[in-house]
Amino acid sequence: MRKIRLEKITLSCGTGTAPGTVDKAFKLLSIISTKTPVKTSSNKRIPAFNVRPGLAIGCKVTVRGKDASELLKRLLNSIGNKLQKKQFNPGSLAFGIKEYIEIPGMIYHREVGIMGLDVNITLGRAGFRINRRRGKTGRVPNRHRITKEETEKFMEDNFKTIIE
Repeated sequence: MRKIRLEKITLSCGTGTAPGTVDKAFKLLSIISTKTPVKTSSNKRIPAFNVRPGLAIGCKVTVRGKDASELLKRLLNSIGNKLQKKQFNPGSLAFGIKEYIEIPGMIYHREVGIMGLDVNITLGRAGFRINRRRGKTGRVPNRHRITKEETEKFMEDNFKTIIE
């Protein structure tokens, strides 16, 4: 029950309000993950940024299972398997990739251009579902939660990352 596992990887691209960039980000995430992304839209009106409710401002895709661990190895390879301590949180971590062509096996796509993306990794243990299930939800006790140090050790042991 104490064994930590990779729950999911969420790839996201925030594009802002420029027309056509959401479609490019959509295509990029579908190429990287081989899954179908979803477009994210704004909830608020922010006149300074020309944002209105319902406007598509980015896209994201979630990858789980064996595909997630294989994809994570490629994504970590693109940043040289180096992570900083400030990128870790209890049970999760996040980092960014400035240009997708840095990912091993990726080639430049003219219709996408040069774009970057954010990678969010979520870890879990057996029994974490009691927080999220529909009926009879429960609370995960503190002794079963994943600490920041356990997150760092998991990444060092399983994915051979260097933490600076």
